[in-house]
Amino acid sequence: MKNGCALSAEFIPPPKSLLRKTGQALVDFQMLQAGDKVLLGVSGGKDSLSLLHILHHFQRHAPVKFTLAVITVDPEIDGFLPAQLKPYIKALDLPYFMPSQSIMADAQIHMKGDSFCAYCARMKRGMMYSVARQHGFNVLALAQHLDDLAESLLMSLFYGGKLNTMKAHYTIDAGDLRVIRPLVYVRERQLATFAKAQNLPVVADSCPACFRKPTKREHIKQLLAQQEHDSPTLFKNLLTAMQPLLRG
Repeated sequence: MKNGCALSAEFIPPPKSLLRKTGQALVDFQMLQAGDKVLLGVSGGKDSLSLLHILHHFQRHAPVKFTLAVITVDPEIDGFLPAQLKPYIKALDLPYFMPSQSIMADAQIHMKGDSFCAYCARMKRGMMYSVARQHGFNVLALAQHLDDLAESLLMSLFYGGKLNTMKAHYTIDAGDLRVIRPLVYVRERQLATFAKAQNLPVVADSCPACFRKPTKREHIKQLLAQQEHDSPTLFKNLLTAMQPLLRG
């Protein structure tokens, strides 16, 4: 945890720009309904910690009443220390779950024709589904933002030959859980600014296995940054183009 990070229940409200864009996504994609029990996946990175504060704010102030809890999956990867989040989540007075599994060790045995990042994401998602079902949550909230969606779109086009990206709101195949991504209108840099201003306890290298070498996603991120430098409306245009793809 960052030095000097306050652990009281008094937190700086998220800026209006973040609340407005997140609130608009919640409305546009009908993400929350009265009585929903929302389980938020928090990796320890700036994005999910920012979404934690945004949803915590909406829980107290939004007209739609919902309950909120937090889950962090510990993949038992050397260098990732999520336990330091526990006192911070406790200060928010939210239920907190931290299941663990040796995902990297399992990958060496079971992974076939897949990247470790994809395998890890799939295993984590399964664990979050399991905890949600065990404790009666009907909504899983994830913190992917507009930059993530744009990167996924280009990765799907370049490497998969498909026109696809992550959905903003959908029901999983089993039919018992909905997945929402409230940050689909938010830029990554907005979250970075808020995380720094709020002094959020960002866990260093929240996915150290992925940071050990450049990934295809990192190459796409750099490509988008270069293009945005020349075309400032790039992400606005990409969001418009992706709108039909965001609905489940």
